[in-house]
Amino acid sequence: MLKISCPLLFMLALASGQLAIAASPAATSVPASTPVSTPVSIEAIDKVWSGHSVPFAITTSKDHLYVAYYDANRQLTVAQRPLNAPSHWVYHKLDTWLGWDSHNLIAMALDASGAMHIAANMHVDPLTMFRSDSSGDVRSLRRVPLMLDAAREKAMTYPVFLKNHQGQLIFKYRDGSSGRGNEIYNIYDEKSQSWKALTDSPLTDGEGQRNAYFMGPTRGSDSYFHVAWVWRESPRAETNHDLSYAKSRDLVHWERADGSPLTLPIRLKQAEIVDPVPVSGGMINNNTVLGFDEEGRAIITYHKYDAAGNTQIWLARHEKNGWKLKQISAWTNYRWDFKGNGSLNSEIFVEGARPGKPGQLLVTVTRLGQRLEFSVDSRTLETVSENKVAGVAEMFSTYFKPGPDMQINTTETSDANGRVYRLAWTAQAPHRDLPLTEIVPATDLKLFVFNPGKP
Repeated sequence: MLKISCPLLFMLALASGQLAIAASPAATSVPASTPVSTPVSIEAIDKVWSGHSVPFAITTSKDHLYVAYYDANRQLTVAQRPLNAPSHWVYHKLDTWLGWDSHNLIAMALDASGAMHIAANMHVDPLTMFRSDSSGDVRSLRRVPLMLDAAREKAMTYPVFLKNHQGQLIFKYRDGSSGRGNEIYNIYDEKSQSWKALTDSPLTDGEGQRNAYFMGPTRGSDSYFHVAWVWRESPRAETNHDLSYAKSRDLVHWERADGSPLTLPIRLKQAEIVDPVPVSGGMINNNTVLGFDEEGRAIITYHKYDAAGNTQIWLARHEKNGWKLKQISAWTNYRWDFKGNGSLNSEIFVEGARPGKPGQLLVTVTRLGQRLEFSVDSRTLETVSENKVAGVAEMFSTYFKPGPDMQINTTETSDANGRVYRLAWTAQAPHRDLPLTEIVPATDLKLFVFNPGKP
């Protein structure tokens, strides 16, 4: 299943008691439902920048493992090794350097020919993309000066690579800025080794007044790609509103939940509104996460304020009579009253619903550093129980001892045999994309390898 995030906040798991969320796509974190057993190996890869957290990337080909990160000098670095030769790392430095912005995540993917594509270090910036030759050798990476339209590629953010049902490489990004942006999809033509527009118009259009912050596309067992998003009126986080949804079989033709067609670009007035949460209603981008029940129906996990002003967790599922909305938390005297611009330290991170034991769904939420697992009735969405579960700090406490204001960040992938490769490193939490008053020491980037079925 495709797990990506969008122009919202990115989550980085941490050990300091809060979650780090920035106004951008997210690194993959350790799923709360996944136990961390003893790794079969641990490798130190490099020293990395730790002045603020920003998502790194990891992927595999048939024969190789690839990692992309910002090194101790903030330079974008790509390293590779054979899957069966842990000590044989090859490193390659690329000509771009990170500033203080936690939005500037790294996206990486291989196309069908074996060529590596990397996009990184962009927050309302011109295109920063690299491509290797078909060998996938990181030393052959070269800049891609243009995808399609130089005018459109001057203010790019939130790069995401994904593949359609035919295995073709697709790249999506936001064109514009927070509160004034459109969602663009391009597709790679391997014969001509060039990019083409996937659709004749953007997926969404903020009409110069707002932009959409997406979670997904996430592919379900129904062969649809599902997306959920919020609309945002300005760079200020509290201006998120109107939880929305769409689905597509081919990422070109889009539909509402009932199968009726949507005309692109999707604008606010034409969008399918799942929950009309108002501005300052307690809903934030990135925390609108897609999951699925045992029947393959899409479920959105999100949060908003209740009538008393407390922050609560909600589920939304489309049923025969429309969208069913259900509050699953019952917190009292708690309100995450987020406001302002820049990368935030989030108090909450939500995960998608997933089947548990027969008749129940599991929904994992992290609040103030504590992971909680809600068990809900899969028919009614009524809460059955709420239990504490191990968080990232507990999972990696043997291997990392982060100091004050430092957090543990993770991202992972697996190979064709199911072996899991998890990157982990410590860094300062995002701090509104502003410089620190001192440079903190670089930290170790480590690779943890787990046998299939034992992540």
